[in-house]
Amino acid sequence: MNSGVMTDQQQQLTDGRPRRRRTARQRRKQLVGLLFVAPALALVLLFFVIPLGMAFWMSLHNWPLLGKPRFIGLGNYARLLDDAQFWASMRFTVYYTLIVTVAIFSIAFPLALFVEKTRSLTKLYRTAFFLPVVVGFGSASLLWAWLLDVDSGLFSPAAERLGLMDQRVNLLAGFDTTFWSIIIMVVWKTAGFNMIILLTGLQGISTEVQEAARIDGASPWQRFRRITLPLMRRTIALALILSVAGSMLAFDQFYIIADGGPQNSTVTAVYWIFSQSFGSFRLGYGAALSMVLLVILVFISVVQLRLLRNPEGM
Repeated sequence: MNSGVMTDQQQQLTDGRPRRRRTARQRRKQLVGLLFVAPALALVLLFFVIPLGMAFWMSLHNWPLLGKPRFIGLGNYARLLDDAQFWASMRFTVYYTLIVTVAIFSIAFPLALFVEKTRSLTKLYRTAFFLPVVVGFGSASLLWAWLLDVDSGLFSPAAERLGLMDQRVNLLAGFDTTFWSIIIMVVWKTAGFNMIILLTGLQGISTEVQEAARIDGASPWQRFRRITLPLMRRTIALALILSVAGSMLAFDQFYIIADGGPQNSTVTAVYWIFSQSFGSFRLGYGAALSMVLLVILVFISVVQLRLLRNPEGM
């Protein structure tokens, strides 16, 4: 009996050692995994989470540029409800986002379809279409501000010399010409980036599927509508979210080219936040406006993901 009991205890000890070893090995793997992601987590914490928390804390204060901040709770949020200029800037930002997103996709998708097929000079076309993306928004805005200048620019003086106009026209004097000039600049600047994103989605579609549909008699439009678009749903969702988020945060082009004019008709939400924070030195109120804009962006992104989700899920 004693020998039998000892044998069972020995068996339990023998079974327990591998279990403890497996547990220790799993812990080491988890620790190694945490060490690998630690730099990324530190960057996210340092450059996103902490600044976000500080901005929210500032939004609860009357925070002047100089002087001691004063806690006012939700006072800044109550104030923005009556800020007519902020809501006007939000309406303009949404209008701009809708127009520029449609314009970008109207150019980027055909470009992606064009450079997706292997032909001579395809690499040159891809490089040429993508090249404006390399230019920063500030530099591109400065370039177009010069091109649109009525005296020393290119467009209006060239049109006059070619006889297309009787006299030079200031393209930045009216809302329509200013707005559409900026739209053209943004499309020129960003269409190549969206083209590359859409191109990766096109290249991910199996050629066998397209060939089978072609053999079955499907027209190019039917293949595009029934095969290409459904299979590119995730890629389109990514490009759409990036485009909408970037458009909602538009600032450089309206600040540099139009300076919010004419008559504050091109003031975007970020432009108004900048004006309140660093023009009027109401840092707390500017932080509150930033928090509201962040919530709106998150809401729009969630709605986009739900609308573009597959029946099987993203």
